Amino acid sequence: MRLVLASSSPRRRELLARIGVVPARLASPDIDEEPCPGEFPRPYVLRLAEEKAKAVERAPDEIVLAGDTTVAVGRRILGKPEDEADLRRMLALLSGRRHHCYSAVCVVGPDDRARTRVSDTIVAFKRLTAREIDRYVAGGEGMGKAGGYAIQGLAEAFVRYLAGSHSGVVGLPVFETRALLEAAGYDLG
Repeated sequence: MRLVLASSSPRRRELLARIGVVPARLASPDIDEEPCPGEFPRPYVLRLAEEKAKAVERAPDEIVLAGDTTVAVGRRILGKPEDEADLRRMLALLSGRRHHCYSAVCVVGPDDRARTRVSDTIVAFKRLTAREIDRYVAGGEGMGKAGGYAIQGLAEAFVRYLAGSHSGVVGLPVFETRALLEAAGYDLG
């Protein structure tokens, strides 16, 4: 079986490499990532992972893996910041409080069955000063990241508590991914 990664994220490729998985090919699915009206964070991230996996054409000898990650404060979904002002707003909202990082994985195997899992990680940030927010925004690391931060980068210094999957916050929960790949018949060696 050949693995198709439905993502262009270098972080997802790096996380797969940690469990000895190298995709045979990459595909970037083009789907609408806007939340549906009234959609809660967990079903939202699960829907996106499944839609991404199903949007990629698959040969009979291929397994498709897709993922999506979002940050939520209560019922509010924090996607990728639109600009620096949006990034500042997100960091101010996360400052000194807990939030959830939902990371969904979907694997579609030869049987066409979509297997899914969601990792829910609770992350608590320290109270951020205006100076810390300014420095983080100026560094550009948070742009293009769910919730406006990269836990594998400088933002790790903001985390005072984490319960769940660190790799899920990065972008792909490795434990759940491995289980789904095995269930779909992918040989992990």
